[in-house]
Parts: sequence; C-alpha cells; structure tokens
Amino acid sequence: MVQQLIPPRRDDGSPDLTDEQLLELYAPQDRALVRFNFVASADGAATTGGTSGGLGTDADQRLFALQRRHADVILVGAGTIRAEGYAGKLLDAEAQAWRRDRGLPSHPAIAVVSGSLALDPESDFFTSAPVPVLVFTTGPADPARREAISRVAEVITAGADDVDPRQVLAGLGGRGHRMVHAEGGPTLFASFQRADAVDSLCLTVSPVLAGGEGQRIATGPTSGNQPVRLALLLEEAGALFTEYRRAPAHDSE
Repeated sequence: MVQQLIPPRRDDGSPDLTDEQLLELYAPQDRALVRFNFVASADGAATTGGTSGGLGTDADQRLFALQRRHADVILVGAGTIRAEGYAGKLLDAEAQAWRRDRGLPSHPAIAVVSGSLALDPESDFFTSAPVPVLVFTTGPADPARREAISRVAEVITAGADDVDPRQVLAGLGGRGHRMVHAEGGPTLFASFQRADAVDSLCLTVSPVLAGGEGQRIATGPTSGNQPVRLALLLEEAGALFTEYRRAPAHDSE
C-alpha cells in the first residue's frame, strides 16, 4: 500500500494511492524539467552486486514505471546501459496507450551520454530499440567508434573533453524534448549537478543495509551544496519514495 505523507492529502479516501493519483503527483508543473531517478539503500549504497536492481521493491518498480510516462526523453549514461541492459521497450502497452490518449508519442525518445562511445552497436539496446536512439558524445571521441554507432543511432557532439550537460539539454530541447527523465548513472548525475542542471531528484530509500563498497548516487566532483526542498514523500512497507526539487532562490539566501 503506497501512502502519501508529504504533502498531506486533502481527501478522506483510501490511503492506498491509485496509479492515476500517483501520476498526478509526479506530473511536471512545467514541461521543461530535468528529473533524475535513483534508488539507494538506507545506508547510502546506490548498487548491490554491481547493479541497482537488488535495492528496488515492487512499489519502487511501480513508481519508476509510472514516472516514465511523463517523459519526453529517457536519458541514461553509457555505464548504466552496460550494467542494466535497457533492451527493448521501456514502457508497456498500457503506458503507451496512456501517453497516446494525452497527445504524447507512444514511447519517449531515448538518449545516451557517452564521452568515449564505448558502446556495442550490435547490442540488443540498439538492435531492439523501440525508437531511434540519440547518443551525445565529445568531439575527440574515437572516429571508428563514432562511425559504427552512427549506423544505429544519431550521434551528436556535445562538448570537447567532457560531455557538457547544457549542450545535451540544448540538443534535446531543439528536438522538442523538454521533460527529461534521467535514470543515471552516478557519473551522469554528478555532471548535471556540476552544471547546475538538476531540477528534481526522485530518490527511493530502500529499507535494507547494503554495506560493502557500493557507490553513491552521485560520483565525481560537483559544484558544492545545492539547496533542494522536499516536495513529495510516499511510503510503502518501510520504503520511502521522495522527490526533492530545486529550492527557489530566496530559500537559499
């Protein structure tokens, strides 16, 4: 049973939220939104056994899938593609019908950030992609890799030594993709923090202690502390589902 804690509910209905109620809670107030989604253990690990899958609960997977419905584009880093797969359709038939009913394309666009283009063009990710894939890379990326990836995706230069998140967003925006749903990984998240390009973080806190050497949800240098506000807090069986949003400027003064 997923129940809402923040903001307080105003009705006397069942505490168990329906899919439509959850979709309304996660609906972007403005289509121009960069939202990251992560799961972490209660002791701060973003992965266990090398992937995030072992940390998720059934409710986490439900909310994760619902959040994708709002996206213009699903954005991921190359490391996440290699670790998690991402082959085939990322939305089921019901979700695609929901989008069509609201005038959206059946499936969000898919974009990958890869500075080195260390991706396999023959992998299922590319060969079974439900929509054409966009790949953002750097100018100096290996020409042979660029040529190979260009056969299965649109390759876009978005920076020199590193991929520049602002150039990524400009490239997406120029293609009509303003609601960006980013699913990691930690290096991508840190780079967007460094560019001050994160509007929203949906973080699931899983009720487990992972221990070990699992990395954090952000890995790499950032631009320092960035104030956020807790906009949403849900709970189910001890798991917490949060959304932190960029704090208004006056909140940090």
